Amino acid sequence: MATLEIDGVLPVIPTPFTRDGGLDWVALDGLLEFAISARVCGVVLPAYASEFYKLRDAERRELVFQAISILNGRLPVVAQVNHVSTAYVAETARDLERAGAAAISVAVPRVFGLPERDLLRYFDRILQAITVPLVIQDFNPGGATVSVEFVKSLHGQHAHFQYLKLEEPMMSGKVQSILEATHGAVGIIDGWGGTYMLELIDAGICGVMPGLAVSDLLQIIWQNARAGNKDVAYELFRGVLPQITFSLQNLEFFHHAEKALLVARGVLSHAEVRDATLTIHEIDRAHIDFLNRKVIDLVNGQKIGVHTAVYPQRS
Repeated sequence: MATLEIDGVLPVIPTPFTRDGGLDWVALDGLLEFAISARVCGVVLPAYASEFYKLRDAERRELVFQAISILNGRLPVVAQVNHVSTAYVAETARDLERAGAAAISVAVPRVFGLPERDLLRYFDRILQAITVPLVIQDFNPGGATVSVEFVKSLHGQHAHFQYLKLEEPMMSGKVQSILEATHGAVGIIDGWGGTYMLELIDAGICGVMPGLAVSDLLQIIWQNARAGNKDVAYELFRGVLPQITFSLQNLEFFHHAEKALLVARGVLSHAEVRDATLTIHEIDRAHIDFLNRKVIDLVNGQKIGVHTAVYPQRS
């Protein structure tokens, strides 16, 4: 099992489907090989960007098992287990750890509002069931995310609660407060496609969890920003940001844009999104294709000298 140390990009792997809606295991292999070539620090699945909420329970497990088998230690696999049932998450997380997951990721259950004392009980039971690191994802548009006191308290009870993924604007102060309260022991991951990554690198985040299709570009941006080459990072970031922000105006919309870009980059053969999903308007489809071409220009170094960037080296 590859151990997890988040320092850079940790992309979510989209679930590849055959044209009749089944799981495409051959395509999964290609997606994971792309992640290796992107020099990222690990992969996550099945998360929101994997369409996890459309998958059967058995499919969710099998995706993790297959990813662990395909990667065979070449990259750590973070197994995402999202469910409102504490018992289900604890049992599934234990099974996935045994299968070789390097960490478990769990979204805060937000179906109904729960006070933090009850969320502490929820995560306490999950952490008792596993020994690998836990990543907590808190995505709560328009509402409050877990407090600094929650993070400090839970980490004080369980040292293997090591990472928190937040997906909200203007969170530099919160990042620094959590790092101070936990003496740096709980790393903060920027979500929402990495939209706020440049300023949050300055605040001290340990990584970014975007989609897979731009993960290689974001890894270069990360390395440059961390190395103090912020102007170089900015020039590349401003080229990829329009695609990120346009695709994330709606999560179902994101699936279509993400898979279309992976097709354009030769990673997927077709961009199948499982129903229920959106029907994309022809104007939006054309703009997706336009922005994806701009991303490919960046990859090819036609618009920005990608060769001038600092590429991370994997040991």
